Amino acid sequence: MENTGILVVSYGSRAASIVDAFLRSNYNVKLYIADKQRNPFNLEKAEEHVVIPDLSVDKICKWAKTRADKISFGVVCPEGPIIAGIRDVLEKETGIPMVCPTKEFALEESKVAQREIMAKCVPEANPRYKVFRKAEYKSEEEMKKDLKEWLSELNNQAVVKPDRPGYGKGVGVWGDHFNTFEELYRHYMTIYEKDSVLVEEKVDGEESSYQCFCDGVSLAGLPDVRDYKRAFDDDAGPNTGGMGSYKDACDHLPFMSAQDREKEGEIANKLFKYLKSGKKEEDGLRGPALYLAYMHTKEGPKVLEINSRGGDPEFINIMTTLKDDYVDVCFDMIDGCMRRIRVEKKASVLTYKVPSTYGGFASQFPEKVKTGEVGGPIDLSKAYKLSREYNGNLKIYPGSLNLGEDNKNYALGSRTVACVGIADNIEEARELSLKGVNAISGGSLWCRNDVASAQHIGKSVEHMKRLRS
Repeated sequence: MENTGILVVSYGSRAASIVDAFLRSNYNVKLYIADKQRNPFNLEKAEEHVVIPDLSVDKICKWAKTRADKISFGVVCPEGPIIAGIRDVLEKETGIPMVCPTKEFALEESKVAQREIMAKCVPEANPRYKVFRKAEYKSEEEMKKDLKEWLSELNNQAVVKPDRPGYGKGVGVWGDHFNTFEELYRHYMTIYEKDSVLVEEKVDGEESSYQCFCDGVSLAGLPDVRDYKRAFDDDAGPNTGGMGSYKDACDHLPFMSAQDREKEGEIANKLFKYLKSGKKEEDGLRGPALYLAYMHTKEGPKVLEINSRGGDPEFINIMTTLKDDYVDVCFDMIDGCMRRIRVEKKASVLTYKVPSTYGGFASQFPEKVKTGEVGGPIDLSKAYKLSREYNGNLKIYPGSLNLGEDNKNYALGSRTVACVGIADNIEEARELSLKGVNAISGGSLWCRNDVASAQHIGKSVEHMKRLRS
């Protein structure tokens, strides 16, 4: 086949997994990667690579414009440029069709707007909520009184969120992050001083991530994935961007029923139809452009949040088990003729290794910080060797990792490397993922050790049984 040039706007391991999927294509792919840093994986795979640290839409557009005659389409991995309207700008300025939503459909720009949309189209899946906006109160005392009344109505079972994107962080949950009004109020005020605050009902259940491909005409639901948001084992500590994730060999997760899965799809399709109604842009929702985080409760699935891109890490579990040629999938989404998406009947388990400074957790690892390992070079050679030995069933995807001028890898502030095991069942996939994790040395990296463990999954299964009984 003739060369197929693809623009990739990249940051993190999610982008590396997409790059890898393109390179498994039957097309003769040439990648033009605009990256946040010198990701060693992308540097090796790219036809051309540029570092744009702030991922400015204007800078990306200027770089892509001079290469537009070589590029068939583009994909955008991080949410920031999508919210900033990168598709609108690039398609207008360069003519390159982009596989991502337009700015109009960048749903994660506002959590409040998400709740208002859900209240209109699928109210039964929307937890009770109240928005606290600073401009609406004459004094802090008035606001505080209103907050106390709302918490009383919720029996204090509340979740406190910023309106604007927190990229998986900034969410506080009653019983986990605070147990008194004073503790909740301290967390609340860190948001209220600079943003509107969403205080919603805490719902009891188990989480799943339901991701879809969109071509502007229809949705194709992908297998459910479970994300591990909390920093430490046993779901302790604050929320992070996600410490790991898993999918089963079937479309739903072990604690879910086939009916749960069917209900997820119904809610997603109702939302899709509502979003499309009355909009000028017929294909504004394009790409991995609709991802719903569900909480499965005794009343059925509730929507925790809506996103307009693939999850990180959840989308990586899909990319590593995608059966279709991802270049074909992207062309079909651009042309508005998406077919049924095929995913291997395999389990996929991802574990992230992160620096001890990630999320400000250095105090949890004083012995590592004292050794001077923090900031030191990271060696991936043994992990890559294992990946070759397992014939692609172990994937190593650098994320927030930079190739220095000395040709050594150094961790930046966020999730450093994703190790993904692929096997016939979750247990075997988890073993492979942990082998990859343990083969990475240097940099004082750490990880959760219970991602997709039999014990953790068993707790989820028993929890759902109790709720349903």
